[in-house]
Amino acid sequence: MASKYPLLNERIYAPYKIAALVEVLAEQGIAPEQSLKGSGVAPDEIYDASVMTSVRQYAAVCANAVRMSSDPRTPFKTGARLHLAAYGMYGYALMSCLSLRDYFRLGVKYHRLATPTLTIQWTEYPKTSVWTFPDAFSSNFAHDVQQFLLEQQYTQHVTHLQDVAGRKCPPLLARFSYPQPSYAAIYEEYLGCPCEFGTPECELVYDSAILELQPHLAHRHSAALLQETCDRLIGQAKTSSGVSGEVYQVLMRKPGEFPGMETVAAALKMTSRTLRRHLASEGTSFVAIVDDVRCSLATEYLKTTKLSTDDVAMLVGFTDTANFRRALKRWTGKGPGEIRDQN
Repeated sequence: MASKYPLLNERIYAPYKIAALVEVLAEQGIAPEQSLKGSGVAPDEIYDASVMTSVRQYAAVCANAVRMSSDPRTPFKTGARLHLAAYGMYGYALMSCLSLRDYFRLGVKYHRLATPTLTIQWTEYPKTSVWTFPDAFSSNFAHDVQQFLLEQQYTQHVTHLQDVAGRKCPPLLARFSYPQPSYAAIYEEYLGCPCEFGTPECELVYDSAILELQPHLAHRHSAALLQETCDRLIGQAKTSSGVSGEVYQVLMRKPGEFPGMETVAAALKMTSRTLRRHLASEGTSFVAIVDDVRCSLATEYLKTTKLSTDDVAMLVGFTDTANFRRALKRWTGKGPGEIRDQN
């Protein structure tokens, strides 16, 4: 499996978060050119769906906001403006969930699709359900930028849950691991709950009773289709992650041709031993990546073409169709006919 989150400088996200922050800053009289200074993003690109940006570029705009804005509400206003509809398939998948428990679970599963600036975890206890932000201050961004990102993240959580539930659904409590700021009243204003500072961890606590609630846009068929799309997007995102991602890219340049480890290592200008070490540090192996690429291609061919199973087997590198069927069953738990029937 490739690394859980993409690298900070990988340009794989639409600039919707940047656009929201630039809008908030513009309302304070800060020109987009100033907000975007040093980010590598131009003002005419923030609404362009074809433009891809990175977490680091977004953090650069946040650093500008910290430096130029005198309004401590800026991260909260930005988080409140970022409704799930801005998140594409990820957002729609969450809004169509069949229960709020599914929403919490899938929010974590698909978080890497949402320009993640923080790692999130969710734990269900008998009486409470808790979002935790375990690496809130572990990045190399300046402390005030990390606090800005955390304030925005908390507000996004409250906004998104309201989007899904179709009504206000505030937390029971918000905890922050840093000292209480002078503008602490703003936290309660936007989060709608008591806030504690100087706690061991950064947490957002909800009543577990809400987990059984049905989202107002819940739809079984839509949920299944959208979650399948998110699974596919997660797979595509792996093509941009670390050395694992570089291997994916080499293998996908000529689908159907599967060069050996020595050839791929040479293409990446390293020895096979170095490549093996890098992949191991990312929790994967060359064989696992080749299998993943074969599985992705086979699934795509079966769902989107009328190629015979024999032809699909050949295209993904199998000379024996029986071996392909066994491999497909191992990868997906399904046979070729079952995958075609999912359409």
